[in-house]
Order: sequence, then structure tokens, then C-alpha cells
Amino acid sequence: MLDYESKLWEQGVCSIAGIDEVGRGCLFGDVVAAAVIMPQGLVMEEIDDSKKLSEKKRDRLYDEIMEVALGVGIAFVDSATIDRINIKQAARLAMKQALAQLSPQPDYLLVDAEKVDSPLPQLAVIHGDALSQSIAAASIVAKVTRDRKCLEWDLTYPEYGIAIHKGYATKLHRERIASLGPSPMHRRSFLGNIVYEQQELF
Repeated sequence: MLDYESKLWEQGVCSIAGIDEVGRGCLFGDVVAAAVIMPQGLVMEEIDDSKKLSEKKRDRLYDEIMEVALGVGIAFVDSATIDRINIKQAARLAMKQALAQLSPQPDYLLVDAEKVDSPLPQLAVIHGDALSQSIAAASIVAKVTRDRKCLEWDLTYPEYGIAIHKGYATKLHRERIASLGPSPMHRRSFLGNIVYEQQELF
């Protein structure tokens, strides 16, 4: 998990930020990005792609990352903006905003399969959250942050089951959208086919 980082450290790069986002495929709520700078040479054996970890393990690793990280930036881009500029651009915007929160700025960026709007040197790593400790750390921070926000959003819109499915297009979620209509936090640009498919079922 430190191959990419080690090569950069050998080249004299000291401060590396891993960047990732979560919520790209959701029907509801914000897309969330995190930028994380881990200490040079630190190995955290259990860190992995957040999707491969149990909720309990993610929560524990989140606390450990927040304790040792040299810098953490977290940013949210809401559903209205996603509908306006599309999800790819919204994810990029969240990454840019998360990076902007880091002070001082890092020397280099490792990004999960994306390019961040920044003059800093960077590398887009396909499946980076499974290959780079820095990106995986950002993945965990973003995932835990968004999941906790889903619990808050569920209090405002309890009828949709957001706490259960976290806004993804599960059968339950699609059925609730079809019967209740979308909430103000649903991504309208994501709902066309789902609403149409549900109408065909009734």
C-alpha cells in the first residue's frame, strides 16, 4: 500500500496528500471528498479501500487516521450543485475544496482515478483506494464522514430509509421515491429512469 508513496519519498517528495471521494453513485445527498496527509514512512497495516472494510473497522481506522494525520481536509458538494454541473464535475469540485483546506499545502497529490484542479503535481491512480495507503486513508475519512451525515439526514427525511442504504439505489430506496416522490435532497438528474421503471411496476 506504500509503493506509490515510497517512490515519491525516494525522489525527495516529503508531503503527499491522498484524495478520494464517496457518494458518486448515490441518489440522495452530497458527494463528499477527503484529502489526507499521512506521516512519511508510517505504515498502517489495516488500512484498505473503505468499501472492503466493516463499518466498525472503518470507524476505528477513521479515529486512528484523524489522530496521526498531518493534515485532513473534508468537503461536501450538495445535490443541487450535482444536478447543475454533473456528478463528475461535482466530485472534482469536492476534491479541490478538500485540498484547499490543507495547510500547508502538500508537495504531491495521489488521487483515486481523477484529476484535481490544482497546479500541484499529481498522479491519478486507478483503484487507488486499494493500492495507496494515502488514498485509502482519504477513502475511509470520506466514507465515515458521509455515513455519519446520512444518519443526520435520516432525521430530516426518515421516510426514505437513508440511515439504512446511505442514499444508494436499493430496492427499498427506489420504492420510497416512487411512492413519496423525491425529497429536496434527492439528485433529480439521477431519478429519471428509476421513477420511470417504478411507474411501470404499478
